[in-house]
Amino acid sequence: VWLPNPEARAPAPTKFRMDVSENDKEYRVLAELPGAKKEEISITISGNEVAVSAEVKHEKDVENGETVLRAERYYGKIERAFALGQEVDEATAQAKYNDGVLELTLPKKTVSAAKRLAVH
Repeated sequence: VWLPNPEARAPAPTKFRMDVSENDKEYRVLAELPGAKKEEISITISGNEVAVSAEVKHEKDVENGETVLRAERYYGKIERAFALGQEVDEATAQAKYNDGVLELTLPKKTVSAAKRLAVH
């Protein structure tokens, strides 16, 4: 007979699943962050580098003197960093979080034409 360790818990994965798509004007990122609260999500953008991290909390829901037989939910910091093919316009980037899914809309920075200097 297998008797589980009530104190054992699953380790927090360091990464999370996400989809990245693009069109001519922007990148769109959908990231699964179940158990995170929007206040605990951090997004940083630097050029074409994007980093997303979140603190996921595990809340015990044991009642009436019950003993936990198996705990597979995790808590801890999860993070992901990735590079995009083009720089992101940080000023107009948007983030929405709903039902455990983070949606990032990352407009591509327009490339300005090279300026030719006149030689005097």
